[in-house]
Order: sequence, then C-alpha cells, then structure tokens
Amino acid sequence: RISFQLRKHICIDIKHEYEARTGRMCKPPLQSSRRKNIEFEPLSTTALILEDRPSNLPAKSIEEALRHRQEYDEMVAEAKKREIKEAHKRKKIMKERFKQEENIASAMVIWINEILPNWEGMRSTRRVRELWWQGLPPSVRGKVWSLAVGNELNITPELYEIFLSRAKERWKSFSETSSENDIEDAGASAADREASLELIKLDISRTFPSLYIFQKGGPYHDLLHSVLGAYTCYRPDVGYVQGMSFIAAVLILNLEEADAFIAFANLLNKPCQLAFFRVDHSMMLKYFAAFEVFFEENLPKLFLHFKSYNLTPDIYLIDWIFTLYSKSLPLDLACRVWDVFCRDGEEFLFRTGLGILRLYEDILLQMDFIHIAQFLTKLPEDITSEKLFSCIAAIQMQNSNKKWAQVFASLMKDNKEGDKNHSPALKS
Repeated sequence: RISFQLRKHICIDIKHEYEARTGRMCKPPLQSSRRKNIEFEPLSTTALILEDRPSNLPAKSIEEALRHRQEYDEMVAEAKKREIKEAHKRKKIMKERFKQEENIASAMVIWINEILPNWEGMRSTRRVRELWWQGLPPSVRGKVWSLAVGNELNITPELYEIFLSRAKERWKSFSETSSENDIEDAGASAADREASLELIKLDISRTFPSLYIFQKGGPYHDLLHSVLGAYTCYRPDVGYVQGMSFIAAVLILNLEEADAFIAFANLLNKPCQLAFFRVDHSMMLKYFAAFEVFFEENLPKLFLHFKSYNLTPDIYLIDWIFTLYSKSLPLDLACRVWDVFCRDGEEFLFRTGLGILRLYEDILLQMDFIHIAQFLTKLPEDITSEKLFSCIAAIQMQNSNKKWAQVFASLMKDNKEGDKNHSPALKS
C-alpha cells in the first residue's frame, strides 16, 4: 500500500511537471476533498472504499459513503481479529515449545544423573518406562538406543574398521577394473556384488532427500556409504536390501560412526528385522497373521473393510517395518517411535502400525482399495506426535488374554496357518 502522504507528494510532483511544461499555474481545488480532482487509479482497498470518485464519475451519495465507511470499519475489525487470533496461536505454540524444552531439559538431567549410571537396575522400573514413553532427550537418545539394542554380536570398533577396509578394497577393485575374473574373490558373483554396491549408491541419494546431508557432497554421505558397505561385507548372507539406508541414517544422526555400525548390525540381527531383510516369506506371513489378530481385536470395522477389498497387511506393513517408520513418518516422530521400539521390541512396531490405522480410521473407511494403498504408502506430512501416540496408547496388545509374544508363538507352532493366510502381494 502507498500511504496518503506519499500519494500527496506524487500529486505535487505531477502538478509541478505540468506547470513547467505549460507555463500555467494550476488553480487549487475549490473543495476540501482530498482526491476529487486527481484522476489516477486508487492504489489500495482503503482508497477504493473511502476516497471520493474521480471527477469524470458520479459522486457518491451520503448513504453510499456511509456504507463504504462501515464496510471499511468491518474490514479493519476483521483484520484485527485475525491478527489477535494469530498472535494467540503463536503465543500458544511458543508456550508449548518452551514447556517441551523444559521437560526435555529436566528429563535429560534424570537420564544422565540417575538412569544411565544405574542402567540395569532402573531400565525396567515403572518410572523409567513412563519417562521413556514420553520420548528420549536428543542428547541421550543414541546412548539409550545402544544400551537397549545391546551388542549380542560382540562387535568392536576394530572389527568395524576391518570390514570397512574390505568394503573400500572392493570399491577400489570395481573402479579399477570391470573384469569379472579379477574380482571373483568374495563368495558371490561379481555382477551381484556390483549391483549391490550400485544400489547402495542409488539409495544413499534417496535417503532423507529433503535434509541434503546424505546427498553426494553432504557431510554424512561418505559416513552412510561406509556403514552400509561394511555391513555388506560383515553379513554377505543378508547383503544390502533397500530400506537399510534409512535405518543406518537415523543411527548415524544419533551415534558416532562405529557405534552406529554396532547398533545397526545388532538391530538387523533381531528376529523380525532378519525375517524381513532376508525376505523369509514363511516368517513374514506369521508376523502379518499376528498383526491381523490384533487388528481385528482393536479395529473390527476397519478390519472388515480391508477384508472386503482383500487388502492384506503386506501391502503397507512391509515398507513400514523395513525402514522402522523412518521413511513413512516425520523424522522427529520416527525417532520417538524408535525410542519405544528400543524399549518394547518388535511388538511396538506392529502396535505403531495399528495406531496409524486408528488415527486415520474414519478416512480409510471411506476409501476403496487403490486409495487406501496410496494413502498408507504416503502418509500425511502433518501427522503429530501427540495424536499418533494417543492412538497408539489406545491400542490393546492382548487377545483372549494372550499377549503379542504368546500369539506369535502359537502361530509359529502351527505351520499351516501361514498357508491359510498367504498374502497375494507376497505370492507375486
């Protein structure tokens, strides 16, 4: 908008220019109106409503002028209301943020001074579990994850360096020669290994692309490449599978390089992750069957809706489990899911899946097969921690007095159960 004073100066400049060119003086307007004899287009909504019309148009009536004044006053009042509302909203957000920061700061003191020094004795206490549920302070997150995941594989930083050296030698051999005979020394075909290495390169550039830190030239690109490359040498029976890069990236953001590798290798050695990354169809089907038991128990209407379209869990769960939700949820929310996953184990991964379905149940009930699959493949970006964890808390992981572990164990005993619930997507 241009202020009235500025418009006044523009008019004076126009007047002086006219006088200079014509040699005639402009007579001052007879009326006291501010703009009646100035014939150029009004420059704001205020001018349109409050100013008099140009001289070549009929003048406003008193009623019209009053109505315009009223409309202008209403516009100003509405604008003030919006401004006050926005100010209150900003104040509320800032207040919540300060409160959250205070909670994180106080929790951090408790974790550092009380819990971590007495880890084994306190990790299972009710107080610690409740504090854990609220989310770990970022400053202790990596340490707690490492302790919770454990190191059953007894990997040392020195062992990581050994496998990293092997990976670097392999990369060097691929860059120096394309001869299959020269690189046939790692127990797998050169084509398979080269494809695996190329897949790692491709996936790194796709890992949290909006952060840019894992892109080529970014501060964490080489680090992520190293951890993934070392793992393919450490576990050639598993190799590299798409989705691993997201898990490794989250660990790298919270841990030092060697510690991230140790946690990564141990995490992928857990039964659920091993079943998925080795694509063990039989085990995966049992996990899906166990998930459906609790799906039907907690969300019967949505369960029947999915059944009516023959929409099986593998269609949406595989991507969630492969990346431990780090690709599907906002990063800060995914980290909070990881917090409780490290506390509760694989059960929480499936409980989180049910929490997501509960959160969007009303929307999903209105959708058909295609739209459900599309929606669950790319979840809304505005999903909040409070809403999701409220839904997760409402999920009961108990069926006929059996908990997750008991239901899964009973499915493991029944080999026929997997055949009965064979998912079409896995068959293909």
